[in-house]
Amino acid sequence: MAETLEFNDIYQEVKGSMNDGRLRLSRQGIIFKNSKTGKVDNIQAGELTEGTWRRVALGHGLKLLTKNGHVYKYDGFRESEFEKLSDFFKTHYRLELMEKDLCVKGWNWGTVKFGGQLLSFDIGDQPVFEIPLSNVSQCTTGKNEVTLEFHQNDDAEVSLMEVRFYVPPTQEDGVDPVEAFAQNVLSKADVIQATGDAICIFRELQCLTPRGRYDIRIYPTFLHLHGKTFDYKIPYTTVLRLFLLPHKDQRQMFFVISLDPPIKQGQTRYHFLILLFSKDEDISLTLNMNEEEVEKRFEGRLTKNMSGSLYEMVSRVMKALVNRKITVPGNFQGHSGAQCITCSYKASSGLLYPLERGFIYVHKPPVHIRFDEISFVNFARGTTTTRSFDFEIETKQGTQYTFSSIEREEYGKLFDFVNAKKLNIKNRGLKEGMNPSYDEYADSDEDQHDAYLERMKEEGKIREENANDSSDDSGEETDESFNPGEEEEDLAEEFDSNASASSSSNEGDSDRDEKKRKQLKKAKMAKDRKSRKKPVEVRPPEREGAGDLRSVLPSSAQRACPLVLLELLFVASGYGLEEYLGNVFLWSLR
Repeated sequence: MAETLEFNDIYQEVKGSMNDGRLRLSRQGIIFKNSKTGKVDNIQAGELTEGTWRRVALGHGLKLLTKNGHVYKYDGFRESEFEKLSDFFKTHYRLELMEKDLCVKGWNWGTVKFGGQLLSFDIGDQPVFEIPLSNVSQCTTGKNEVTLEFHQNDDAEVSLMEVRFYVPPTQEDGVDPVEAFAQNVLSKADVIQATGDAICIFRELQCLTPRGRYDIRIYPTFLHLHGKTFDYKIPYTTVLRLFLLPHKDQRQMFFVISLDPPIKQGQTRYHFLILLFSKDEDISLTLNMNEEEVEKRFEGRLTKNMSGSLYEMVSRVMKALVNRKITVPGNFQGHSGAQCITCSYKASSGLLYPLERGFIYVHKPPVHIRFDEISFVNFARGTTTTRSFDFEIETKQGTQYTFSSIEREEYGKLFDFVNAKKLNIKNRGLKEGMNPSYDEYADSDEDQHDAYLERMKEEGKIREENANDSSDDSGEETDESFNPGEEEEDLAEEFDSNASASSSSNEGDSDRDEKKRKQLKKAKMAKDRKSRKKPVEVRPPEREGAGDLRSVLPSSAQRACPLVLLELLFVASGYGLEEYLGNVFLWSLR
């Protein structure tokens, strides 16, 4: 029996959108990594309580239930993989993988069951559909009716807005079935309500995305941004990553919160919340909880009374509540000593931070690119004749990001960092001064290699070398550098005397001779160019008295001139067709 099982093309349904990823089963548990967001679901083997195999739209699916009530669904399996999965569950998880079919009768009446975080609508013993209660945004009641509204997903082509259930009245005294139904939904639903007091409040924080100054109220399950125009309520479950990035001026700090799904402002979507802090700003913070509650909830990560820099307090509180690590720049250090690179993305200037597992650009628009989704990187216009270069990143999905106007001094540092992370470099050969050798994967796409750009780079290098060679001669300008060994024969043609005796024991004579040779060479090259450009003029004979074409041709051409050349001469001479045929006949007789 294999120790691990891996499946590549597995899909996870998230609010109506199917996200592909990789699923790995091992003795320790089950891991699913989302290919789009990089989010990882880690299910420990001891937490599994139930596994169900069923037929779904994308082949067959696996439904997993844990002890704390969480439900995980993965689709995209083949029917032949059931036996392999069933044996693996029995051997390593001590669970029976049950087969269960969905009801397809089409009835709209049945029984509602609440189990964990799922609402299941069943007909008999077979489920018709299931609703994850964490997707419910609102629950309202009416007369014998309960309405569920859902969070929307921008990535889904079709979204379910609401579902209405008719609850028939019962004869039981003191129990309202509609209210009981609604309470079961609200107990597990993701309904954001600012009930109770906030744990702490940060006043007038400068926010770059979305722009403005906001009061941030920290609640146990969500974050509330209150501004002059807009309010945002951000559940902690939507936070993917936290970043703490030092500004290049070493006086400010960026605190970046990555969100999925993003917050909305009209038609604009913000996938990142970016706060800017000054390092000199301090704060004393008191949590709105007693010490016992703080110790029980945060287990020493926070205390009731804290003081320090404002950015440290905000990042510390967010780390404790979101329960995610804070990503900081790694060991990269640029030419100026900063941990970032100044560049431009699209129309705005910003900072690019090389991290241990990716790149992040702040701040407009913010971009985060993981190493595992990068196909290759490319250094464009990286020659010594320009003051800047472009850094291009192309992902495996085909998306290209170009960070331009990077200072030339940053090239070596950035190249060494990319090379150390073992990323595919499209034009690796330019660093070592060799011919460009492109990655095989990058060459599989058409029009990836720009021959014109490479030729311009090589010509730029040659011009730079020639400029360095001629910098010692003040006021001297030459077309090409002089190589005595290669031009010895050409000089011999110019001099009737001994041309090779140019060097003497006297240093001053040698310099004068070398200057003279350069001047003579320049004159000879100008003469050659003039002779090459001189056109060959063929004058046609006079029309009167021209019996045949021999008057046009020289004597050597009359003896060995093919008919093709003769035809060309006829066209240039302006003869008529009859005269041409007659002259051809006479020429053939001779």
